[in-house]
Amino acid sequence: MTTPFIDVATASIGLLIVRVALGLLMAAHGSQKLFGWFGGHGLAGTAGFFDSLGFRPGRFFATLASATEVTSGLLLALGFLGPVGPALMISVMIVAAVSMHLKNGLFAANGGIEVPLLYGVVAAGLLLTGPGQYSLDAALGLGYLATPMLAWAALAVGVVGGIMNLFARRPVAA
Repeated sequence: MTTPFIDVATASIGLLIVRVALGLLMAAHGSQKLFGWFGGHGLAGTAGFFDSLGFRPGRFFATLASATEVTSGLLLALGFLGPVGPALMISVMIVAAVSMHLKNGLFAANGGIEVPLLYGVVAAGLLLTGPGQYSLDAALGLGYLATPMLAWAALAVGVVGGIMNLFARRPVAA
């Protein structure tokens, strides 16, 4: 189907490219924390870092965050379970942006929120557009997961999940 502004086949290819790139990058990022792959510190190093950020017990929060990053990335890359992957990604990116990067401003060169903001915003865009026709959801007949009502609900759950996780944080007193 073609509208005056969007060709569905071309748009689905665009969605596929963005989904796979962002999804695999997020899965690799989580794998650094969880498994120590790709030059990461693994769960032991990540747990200590999470403790220093006030997420205690650090091992629990490190496992939760890294497993969420891997899961959200793989779901997104595959286009599986509609808005679930993007909502999970939004949640962990809110936590990363606020707990670690916000104090450093906007740009990544200074350790700012640029990267988690970009990942979260692109995930939100993908959540609201759906995975497209080149996805596991389309192949498995799960198109009903891409309804506007479910998308907005998943977006709300992702945002609230990130905020609730921040409330679980107990920063170290200065």
